[in-house]
Amino acid sequence: MDIAYLTKLSVNAKQRKLFSLFDDTARSDKFSLSAAGLFLDYAKQNITEDELGGLFDLATQAKLSDKVTAQFAGEQLNNTEQRAVLHTVLRAPNERKKAVLGEQAQAVIDTEAKMAAIVDDVQSGAVHSVSGEKFTDILAIGIGGSYYGVKVALSALVPYHQPGLKAHVLANVDGDAAQEKFAKLNANTTLVVVISKTFTTQETLLNATIVKQWMLNASSSHNNSSSDIIAQHWYAVSTNIAAATAFGINEDNILPMWDWVGGRFSLWSAVGLPLALVIGNQHFNALKAGAYAMDQHFQQAPFAQNMPVIMALLGIWNRNALGYPSLAILPYNHALRALPGYLQQTDMESNGKSVDNNGNRLNYLTAPVVFGQEGTNGQHAFMQLMHQSADIIPTDFILSLAPTSEHLANHDALVANCFAQSEALMQGKTLAQAEAELRLAGADNAEIQRLARHKTMKGNTPSNTLLLPQLDPYSLGALLALYEHKIFVQGVLWQVNSYDQWGVELGKQLGKEVLHVMAKPMADIDSEALSSSSLALIRRYKDNLDLSSR
Repeated sequence: MDIAYLTKLSVNAKQRKLFSLFDDTARSDKFSLSAAGLFLDYAKQNITEDELGGLFDLATQAKLSDKVTAQFAGEQLNNTEQRAVLHTVLRAPNERKKAVLGEQAQAVIDTEAKMAAIVDDVQSGAVHSVSGEKFTDILAIGIGGSYYGVKVALSALVPYHQPGLKAHVLANVDGDAAQEKFAKLNANTTLVVVISKTFTTQETLLNATIVKQWMLNASSSHNNSSSDIIAQHWYAVSTNIAAATAFGINEDNILPMWDWVGGRFSLWSAVGLPLALVIGNQHFNALKAGAYAMDQHFQQAPFAQNMPVIMALLGIWNRNALGYPSLAILPYNHALRALPGYLQQTDMESNGKSVDNNGNRLNYLTAPVVFGQEGTNGQHAFMQLMHQSADIIPTDFILSLAPTSEHLANHDALVANCFAQSEALMQGKTLAQAEAELRLAGADNAEIQRLARHKTMKGNTPSNTLLLPQLDPYSLGALLALYEHKIFVQGVLWQVNSYDQWGVELGKQLGKEVLHVMAKPMADIDSEALSSSSLALIRRYKDNLDLSSR
């Protein structure tokens, strides 16, 4: 990416007030568009038509159109792992699957049919617990990409959950997380889905092991063997059939994963089984249909009317041209409260890189620091910093126009707060305005002098506002696909591989070493792989265990 060109292009933007751009009374119409049922207002971004045109030129220079075609065609875009990037094909019609995947398409189609049959059978009671009862709870065990997509969709689509079935997700290896789940579950009527591509992920296997022991200890079905209970109550999504069956899971209850589906983009695969079990096949298919509609828009729309492309370029503008290091994700929907965490992973794990596809050091920064919280809670927390610190934090406001509850007055207030915050972040408040407000309130000159500067706000904070007509499976699918494609576009322009995560692997590697050292007697604790600091911490931990056991 030509960072010198970006720097030159942004000279005027760094000096102007964003609000001045609204001297153009048609700006709101020019800087907004619709796609797959979603509406994007980006008029509050600090950018002009000419500057945006310069970004489109950068996308053309990066051969973005060719990269989009290559991704959907199944070329090996993940060059370090020599894999295609084809999560999108999982939400495409079967004809498209066959065109892209060839002989492997039938295995994918068969897996989807098997998954749909499992969902129908569990919901109808044809598949039931060893005690003969219908399942009442679904417990999904996974971490990272095997967890976040399921979690965000489960919380977003609560109104679509089927009566009589509750969903739970377990990711954190902290034993307290499992204990919290056990307090809510009946072992006799709980169905477990373990999600692990290799069936070797440390956190997932540890959690699966203690859940297995809990179920066997708590089960009242004493007429059934332990193997019968696990075989009937447990499902797995994994490529490692041998490890899953060795754990006790019935081979017929194992659904496959594919190397060309990255974990953080895997909700559309059998990884989505826990979600489909709870919302049903019709709604799960609607989720995929919304994503497919965004896929079609992304492939077909020219850059100037392409929602993922525009959002991606605006993100690069804010990150690399204007120098803003963060991105706030603020969904003004309680049901979307898990979305900021999901986008932390998909964005930062994908594009948090410092070398290009060829291993060369980049001379610019890539992924922003993503954070957020549901509105209006964030207004009473970190948004104080957004308004009055010297930092400018670009923001995505996300809102469902239709309420999901019957409390219309609350929804009106929610919508008003969402729109007001984007306006306040853009406008700010000058010293003259603060002084005038205090004077109007009856403050004398001394009081005005004392308080006015404390009431100023910098403004000039750029934001997008994304509107969903309503929060349903279709619009959620479109929303998630929008961010997937945005991240892909940014990876293309930054020239990084958005689909590997070697930094995550280092933590796993050292985690195994730490566990190995911790297993040694106190006198033998040593490791060439670990620092003296970590060794001292291990000794302190083991010493405390010895003291607590006395």
